[in-house]
Amino acid sequence: MDPLVVKALIALLPVIVCLAVFQLVDAFKLIGIGEIVLLLAGGAGLAAASYFANGGVMDTFPIGLGDYTRYVAPAVEETIKGLLVVGLFAFNRVGYLIDAAIAGFAIGAGFSLTENLFYLHQFQDADIGVWMVRGFGTAIMHGGATAMLAALSQMLFAPRLRVSADRFRFNPLLFLPGLAAAILVHAAFNHFPEAALTAMAVAAVIVPVGLFAIFALGETYAHRWLAADTEAHSRLLDDMRSGAFARTDAGRAIQTLAARLDAGAARDLTDYVRTNAELVVRAEATLLALEQHQHVALGPTVREQFAALHGLERRLGRTLVMAVRQHLRFSRDDLWKMHELEGDSRRGAIG
Repeated sequence: MDPLVVKALIALLPVIVCLAVFQLVDAFKLIGIGEIVLLLAGGAGLAAASYFANGGVMDTFPIGLGDYTRYVAPAVEETIKGLLVVGLFAFNRVGYLIDAAIAGFAIGAGFSLTENLFYLHQFQDADIGVWMVRGFGTAIMHGGATAMLAALSQMLFAPRLRVSADRFRFNPLLFLPGLAAAILVHAAFNHFPEAALTAMAVAAVIVPVGLFAIFALGETYAHRWLAADTEAHSRLLDDMRSGAFARTDAGRAIQTLAARLDAGAARDLTDYVRTNAELVVRAEATLLALEQHQHVALGPTVREQFAALHGLERRLGRTLVMAVRQHLRFSRDDLWKMHELEGDSRRGAIG
C-alpha cells in the first residue's frame, strides 16, 4: 500500500471511528447522519477560517512559534470552533447533554480532518509517528475539547431551556466556562511536544472515557426530564379532550382570544392548541421509545399533522401564534422536541 495512503488513514480514521461509535451508542438517536455531515462540513469551514486567523494574529503580534502554539493558538481555534456551537444553541438545535456532546465532537472532528489533510499535503515526508500523534492525539483532542465546550454550555443552559419559551433570554456569557475548559485542554495538549506520544495516549483514552461518562449522565437526566414532561403534557392533552382545560387560567385566556375572532379563525385557534399538545406528546413518546431501543415508525399522519400545524400558523399570524404559545407555556425544550419529531417524520422510521 502507498505509504501516503497509510499515513492518511492513520491521520483521518481514528476521529471518524470515534464519532461513528458515539453516534451509534446514542440511545435517543438525536443526531442523524445528515446532521453529522453538516457539522463536519461546518468544522472544516472553521478550520479554514482558523488558518487565516492564526496567520493574521502571528503577523500582528510577533511571537515564537512554540509559545504561540502553547498559549495563543488554543484560544484562537477554540473560540472559532465555539462559534458554531453558539449558533446551534441560538437556533435551538441542541436539547440534551448527549446531542450537545456529539455535535461538539463532530464540529471538532471536521476541524481536525481538514487540518490533518492540509498537513498531509504540506508534509508528505513526515514519518508515521507524526501521523499517529495527529490522528490519535490532536484530532481526538480537537473533538473532545469542542464536545466539552458544548456539554458544559448545555448544562448551564438546561434550566433556561425548560422554562416557558417566551421567557427565554439567550445569554452568550454562559458559553465562557465551556470555552475556558476547551482552551485549557487544548493548551495542555500543546504543552508537551517533547512527549507527544504520551499526550496522544492520554487524549486517546481520556476523551472517549469522558464522553461515555457524559452520555451516561445525560441519559439519566434526559429520562428524568422526559418522564416528567410526558406526564404533564399527557395530562394537558387529556384536559383538552375532556373540556377541563377550558376551566384553567390558560384555557380561559385562549377562549378570550378566540372570542375576538370570527368563527373560522376561532376554530383554527382551537385546532392549533390541540395539534400542538398532540405533537409534543407524540415527540416525547417517540424519545421514550428510542431510549428503550425500540424501532419507531412515523407514518404520514405525523407529517400531515405538521403540515396542518404550519398551515394554521400562517392563517392565524405570528402575533396570535405567539400569544397562544405564551399561554400554553411550552418551553424551548418542548419546541426542540417537536422540531426533532418533524425531522424524524420525514425519514419515516427511526431507531
